[in-house]
Amino acid sequence: MNTIPHWINGSPVPGAGTAPVFNPATGAEQARVALGGADDVDAAVQAASAAFETWSESSLTQRTQVMFAFRRLLVEHEEELGRIISAEHGKTVDDARGEITRGREVVEFACGLGDVLKGSFSDQVSRGVDVHDFRQPLGVVAGITPFNFPAMVPLWMHPIAIATGNTFLLKPSERDPSAANFVAGLYKKAGLPDGVFNVVHGGKDAVDAILTHPGIEAVSFVGSTPIAKYVHEQATASGKRVQALGGAKNHAVVLPDADLEFAANHITAGAYGSAGERCMAVSVTVAVGDAADGLVDVLERKAREINVGPGDRPGTDMGPLVTKAAQERVEKAVGTAQAQGATVVVDGRGLKVDGHEAGFFTGPSLLDHVTTAMDAYREELFGPVLAIVRVDTLDQAIDVINANPYGNGTALFTASGEAARRFQRRVKVGMIGINVPVPVPMSFYSFGGWKDSLIGDHPIHGPEGIRFYTRPKVVTTRWPQPAQQIAAGFDFPTSN
Repeated sequence: MNTIPHWINGSPVPGAGTAPVFNPATGAEQARVALGGADDVDAAVQAASAAFETWSESSLTQRTQVMFAFRRLLVEHEEELGRIISAEHGKTVDDARGEITRGREVVEFACGLGDVLKGSFSDQVSRGVDVHDFRQPLGVVAGITPFNFPAMVPLWMHPIAIATGNTFLLKPSERDPSAANFVAGLYKKAGLPDGVFNVVHGGKDAVDAILTHPGIEAVSFVGSTPIAKYVHEQATASGKRVQALGGAKNHAVVLPDADLEFAANHITAGAYGSAGERCMAVSVTVAVGDAADGLVDVLERKAREINVGPGDRPGTDMGPLVTKAAQERVEKAVGTAQAQGATVVVDGRGLKVDGHEAGFFTGPSLLDHVTTAMDAYREELFGPVLAIVRVDTLDQAIDVINANPYGNGTALFTASGEAARRFQRRVKVGMIGINVPVPVPMSFYSFGGWKDSLIGDHPIHGPEGIRFYTRPKVVTTRWPQPAQQIAAGFDFPTSN
């Protein structure tokens, strides 16, 4: 059976222990992955530290040329990488290609860093004195990434980190680890020097080693809120910068003036795409006033039309969940919601796919008359479950969203510009869509929520990514003429 190794200093490195990697569509173990610990992390950091000495001094042109070559290779190998992701995660190949495309957009942003990294210059701030500023890389930085986007989320991190002159250590999810090694191989083909990009697989031992290693300057993390808080606490205590993006409970509000067919079509895709295993998935629809009954009817029809099957089968809309435990957790949540008084309009439990009976499949579930006190509303289910909460007014819908501890993404479906403006100004959420169900910003903006969806104050990629992976210097200069004598004062210096 294939064993997926670490990738350190430009070469595969075996691990002392291994863990199984499953095919979610069949339920069968298909590979083993190396499990790293403190020694593996230290080896990667040593390689990255040595590479930083030369990479940080490389020209901006050299770094962007590597990024252009890397981007071309991502395009050429998109199908192959998409199938690798589908086989280990379970999502459809089309969905996997979509995440590669969104990740590649960050590579394209990194290709244009020459403009973004330009500093400022102020002439003659005092007599014969000028001031300018510039930004420099931090050193060795690390990323700890989740299973649900094994290509895209790491691509939100390492292209910007590397293009700004840092070296990088990636700890991907051990559930679908092969994408990380494949990307490492593409970087090598693109001409990235050995040691600049490294991969250490593993679980908590590897994570803890990253959070406390004195040679790592910054850590980027995407995952659940409890782990995001842990990462932030441990890494900041070790003196590191931290990006820590947590969980979500994303609401889509539908007003009576909305086109219900349009809204339901997009909400269905936003709720059940990738089997709901997205931090930006629509997990709650807030139906306002007279919109509720008609909306539920259309959502029910569209949920029942979803084709569930293996991700590599043409025509599949939704694949399996990533693990057996995830399947059991989601199906238990539907039963709990029913026991707590929700109406199960569409029940996805117990689904069996012909020829894949042992796969981790569950169908889409639609729950109506959900209240904010129910577990199905309060918990991040991370599965294909859409809860309907009914309210009378837009202001009540805004109150529901603002009372939720998460603030990652939200959407409003309406034909009213006034309602949209009121919504986007009052709602306490970091990313907002107007008639857009999954408002993930483009790469030249930054991604990050509010409240328990972002621990600390560092969003990811875009301008915030540049600031996170670099630190500024401000230089004040004077070049007096050789014969010029300038008196030095003992008072605090001013610009006079």
